[in-house]
Amino acid sequence: PLTDRCYLCLMGALQLELGGAPAGPAGTGKTESTKDLSKAIGAICIVFNCSEGLDFRMMGRFFSGLAQSGSWCCFDEFNR
Repeated sequence: PLTDRCYLCLMGALQLELGGAPAGPAGTGKTESTKDLSKAIGAICIVFNCSEGLDFRMMGRFFSGLAQSGSWCCFDEFNR
């Protein structure tokens, strides 16, 4: 049921050309649900593990590549 609601919400956002950000406690399958949904619609999903060592140049290149390829991205460990 929770995964179904997540899929409905993300697909609604996609139809409106918006993004989505599943939120919730650790270990509930947010990343896996997003990866499964991207696979189901034929989009590439890149999982990016955020760390303290990131700088603005690296993130700029990353976002540039995402925009050029049209891929989805999951920012894992974003809050750390």
